[in-house]
Amino acid sequence: QVQLVESGGRLVQAGGSLSVSCAASGRTFSSYYMGWFRQAPGKEREFVACINKSGGSTRYADSVKGRFAISRDNAKNTVYLQMNSLKPEDTAVYYCAAATGWVAVSTTPNYWGQGTQVTVSS
Repeated sequence: QVQLVESGGRLVQAGGSLSVSCAASGRTFSSYYMGWFRQAPGKEREFVACINKSGGSTRYADSVKGRFAISRDNAKNTVYLQMNSLKPEDTAVYYCAAATGWVAVSTTPNYWGQGTQVTVSS
């Protein structure tokens, strides 16, 4: 079992940057693959980015590739999502997720956080 708590979401202007964090507690953080998803109003939740256990491998959705960066600090039990060149269409609730498999972390994670709101104004 792992508990995930996101933070850092806020209102930001288009073109700006924002970093959101996810703090994990419970079982050993480094034993999980970690990911970020987002859900915009009226839309389904979608995959954004994921990172492997060591932090040495990452994957991104095409819509954020080159603008967003996922990272993790296993000593602090925290995963981060750095978002640059933000667009209004990035507005969504951003969810942290944990999974025991590399495929599952981008499709069907085992655990979810409660989400943090990111709003990008034009």
